[in-house]
Amino acid sequence: MLQNQTEAKKRNILFIGGSLNQTTMMHEISKHFENDDLYFSPYYGDGYIHLLRRAGILDFSILGGKFFETTMRYLEENNLKIDYRGLQRKYDLVFTCQDLIFPKNIKNSRVILVQEGMTDPENIMYYLVKYLGFPRYAASTSTTGLSDLYDRFCVASEGYKEHFIKKGIKKEKLVVTGIPNFDNCEQFLRNEFPHKNFVLVATSDARETLKLENRIKFIKEAIKIAGGRQLIFKLHPNEKVERATAEIKALAPDAIIYPTGNINEMIANADVLVTQYSSCSYVGLALGKEVHSYFNIEDLKKMLPLQNKGTSARSIAQVGMSLLEMSLDEVKGSNNGGTTSSKINFTDKSKSISETRLNRSLSTREKF
Repeated sequence: MLQNQTEAKKRNILFIGGSLNQTTMMHEISKHFENDDLYFSPYYGDGYIHLLRRAGILDFSILGGKFFETTMRYLEENNLKIDYRGLQRKYDLVFTCQDLIFPKNIKNSRVILVQEGMTDPENIMYYLVKYLGFPRYAASTSTTGLSDLYDRFCVASEGYKEHFIKKGIKKEKLVVTGIPNFDNCEQFLRNEFPHKNFVLVATSDARETLKLENRIKFIKEAIKIAGGRQLIFKLHPNEKVERATAEIKALAPDAIIYPTGNINEMIANADVLVTQYSSCSYVGLALGKEVHSYFNIEDLKKMLPLQNKGTSARSIAQVGMSLLEMSLDEVKGSNNGGTTSSKINFTDKSKSISETRLNRSLSTREKF
């Protein structure tokens, strides 16, 4: 009887990944829901979006190609239950790292959007989306959060909260929790990366995702910043390696090139970090490195993700637990002008459950 009661309390929770960064974020959050039924899915869409993905036309995006394959491999290697597109059951709660595409089958669930990292700059496409109704994905991550279809949006810092409010996102939906993968940068200082005191250049996959980029100009700028110091290039995981390598070697023949590897550990050992629009700028800033970015550095410092020693996943899970203590009607009603702010606060019950799990997790880590 007791067992049946326990089973009855289980909730179905779906975690929607995408890139490896997004998927590992979802995995970290899921670790705080030990007593529920947890399922994972790569990022997905409906209708013609799904058909285009199946045809391979969207392989440059997180819907397909390397991103899809990497996420599926990660889920399988970590023995996580997969429900691709969340079609096998109804979900009580859904976590996702993006709302550029918002699947129809999660609209009647409690949905928490989690900031994945830096958002793209606002260009002409951003304004076409915002004011002329173009699809959000046309402006990439600059339109993150604009769907307003989620119930809560967990963001990296107070600076980002203000950033999203300026874009028109409802203040009452925003919760500053910090974000996994960017909330404990000190951990990267303990590493075995063999090089030190170099200039690290993090390239982007702008061209692979159909954006404009002057790569030759970027390499020349990096050479100038290095001023004769050792250059190390870390290629974006989605880049065409042969093309990128040939371009670098033509201008900087002595540069070391890493197509793969842990960029966070490379940043920890570098003196200087050169990026374009990469979220790894935040790792460099958190570790006190000299950072060059196409964004204004002072603006980046204001939005630097909280450094809370890796507790963001717990805080995000607590937001989910708080929503689960509300009826679905109450959650959706609060989004339409009802009382919301008091419901965002972590309840004693959800906080207690999560803290117990965090302490257990820390205890396990200490054993190793």
